[in-house]
Parts: sequence; C-alpha cells; structure tokens
Amino acid sequence: METVLDYLKEYGDCSFRDMPMTEVDSLALCQLSYLKFDGMVPGVRENSSSVTLQSLKEHPDYEKLFADVRYEEVNRALIEGMLAGKRFRNMKLNCYVNIIEKQWETQFSAITYILDDGTVYVAYRGTDETIVGWKEDFNMAFLSPVPGQEYSVGYLNSVADRIRVPFYVGGHSKGGNLAVYSAMNCRPEVQDRILRVFSMDGPGFRPEVLERCGYDLIADRVTKILPHSSLVGMLFESDMNYQVVASKTFGLAQHDPYTWLVEGDHLKHVNDIYERRKRMDNTLNTWILSLDEKQLRTFVDTLYQVISASRADNLIEFTAEWKRSMNGIIAALKEVDEDTTKVLKTVVKALFDIAGANIKEEFTKNTRDVISGTKELMKQSKSKRFRRRT
Repeated sequence: METVLDYLKEYGDCSFRDMPMTEVDSLALCQLSYLKFDGMVPGVRENSSSVTLQSLKEHPDYEKLFADVRYEEVNRALIEGMLAGKRFRNMKLNCYVNIIEKQWETQFSAITYILDDGTVYVAYRGTDETIVGWKEDFNMAFLSPVPGQEYSVGYLNSVADRIRVPFYVGGHSKGGNLAVYSAMNCRPEVQDRILRVFSMDGPGFRPEVLERCGYDLIADRVTKILPHSSLVGMLFESDMNYQVVASKTFGLAQHDPYTWLVEGDHLKHVNDIYERRKRMDNTLNTWILSLDEKQLRTFVDTLYQVISASRADNLIEFTAEWKRSMNGIIAALKEVDEDTTKVLKTVVKALFDIAGANIKEEFTKNTRDVISGTKELMKQSKSKRFRRRT
C-alpha cells in the first residue's frame, strides 16, 4: 500500500514543468506546513529573500523542525523524500507566520512555497498540538469568523501583493477550512489569480457563512478530499461536493494524511464515505445546527475549561501526563455551576434525541425497503407460476 512517501520516491525527479501540480503534491505541501520553521524561514513582514528547502538541512536549528513528536518519524521521512529529488529540493520558502494567542484562543500558521515552474502554493497549517488550537476548532461551530480565519484573509492578500503570479491555496484539517475561507474573502483581483483551492479533510462552514462569503465564486476551483471514514472534514459539509480516498487504517485515525493511499501519481479514490460514518456525521451536523449560540458556547467553553484544568499546554503533555490530567479534569467538573450543568444536560440530550430520531428513521426506511422487496419477489414468483400453468 503506497502513500505520499512512496510518491516522492517515484516522482521526486519530475519537475513541475514536466508534471504540473497533483493532489498528492498538495497533500505533501500541506503536511510540510506542520513543521516548525520559526527562525529558519523569513517572516511574512520581513520582506527578505526566500530560502530553499535544501538550505534548511544546513541550518543550525534544523532539528527544531520536528518538535511535534507525534509525527517526528514520518515528518523526517517527508522532508528527506522531498530533498532526494529535484521536484522539491530547490523549492523556495517564504512568508512564514506562526501565531499563538491564548487570550484570543487563536493558533494560526501559514507558509508560502515557490515551485520550480514559477507558481506559488500558499499553505495553512491545521490544528497543531496546542490545546488553544483545538479550542479554536471548536469555536468554528458557533463563531465565524474566528481570529484564525481573519488572519488567513490578511495573509493571502499580503502574499499576493508581494508575489504577483498565479497560485494554489491549501491546507489539511483546520488548514483546509482556512484555505477555503481566505479564497472566499480575499480581494477580487487576488481571487482571480487562484488556480485551485485544496481542502484536505478540512471542516466546512455553516450554510449562512457560505452564502455571506460568496462561496459560489470559487466553488468550481475547490477540491475537497476526505478519507473513507471522515469526521473532521464532514463537519458542516452541506453541498456534498467532495472526493473520497482510501486509507490504510480505520476510523478517526484516517485523519492522518500519511495513511492515505496513493496509486501512481494520484490518490486512490473510492466511491463515498462509509455509510455508517456518514449517518454519524449527519447526526452531529444536525445537532450543532439545532443549538443556539448560548448553548454551543457553554458546551465548548466548559469542555475547554475541563481540558485546560489538566494544566497541560499541549496535547502531547496532556496524554503523556494522563494521571495528572485526569485529576485536574475531575476537579474541574466539580466546579461546574448548576446553570451550566443544566445547559450541558440539555445539549447532550439534544444529541441523543437527534441520534435516536435518525436511527428510527433509518430503521423505518429499511423496513419499508424489505417489505417492498418481499412484495416484488412474491409478485415475480406468482408471475412465474402463472406462466408455467399456461
């Protein structure tokens, strides 16, 4: 089973002039944006010369690229695979930004790549290991724009002013949401230069946001790709305009791009999301849209309060020190006031009510289908017996 790492071995020596941007290239560039380029790539406000991917290998802080220990091994393999071939080796990097603002519950990071055919790829980082980054993801359920989305628009306009060529925009997870949001809301003259927008298992938007931001203006240039068992990418996915790829693993672990399967120079596509997963995703979306802003805000704020009570700054610490984390969570739950508890009970009850209604509707539909099928078989059987007699 081949993945993006195998793709780099197979096609790493094909220049972008010989083989234009593919969806697997986009996946690789989105994943590369998770690396910690602080101090190695010029900032978006520096107006400095770009650096090549090759030059980073000689940088004294090279090892700091792999600070996220969850994906250290595969991220090392990714960058080594890129450096091994001419397709990415001399790719230029610039306009790096990495903002973490706990006070405003914001985690935003982006980087710009200049490819060897002269085109540009603007990549937004998805949710990193910081707890504040996950809180911003939750905020998307009821608040738009969140600060990260506003930053993404400013970033795209700024990069487009400096590098006046056609460009791609993309991201994985929350980064995919930021890619689409920035493409919807950037200046018209910037929007005209967008070649394609890639959302790799990125959450969608509430219907009113799509309408307000004029999604129709870029819809035909958006490529949304989801794994076979997607949860994140199916959040607020209303237009069903997505492609589905196979993964070498199961369940929510498919959110990891390194598990997505590759065939030749493209991802291995399958028909659709698993039916059971799709029902669960539809239930979750119906539930979120059924709650008012106060209920959602209370639910998300309480969840964040409980997780933050672990005193961990990031999810790596949270899981590594799980005993300490759980003690903090238990203590925080005891501090939840009575009014908040009532709201939480109402919110959770709504989820179960919707899930129960969906199950009942599915059961009724299946029953109707079985009865209808049985009647049809009986009709065909009677028709055959009649023909034999005559």
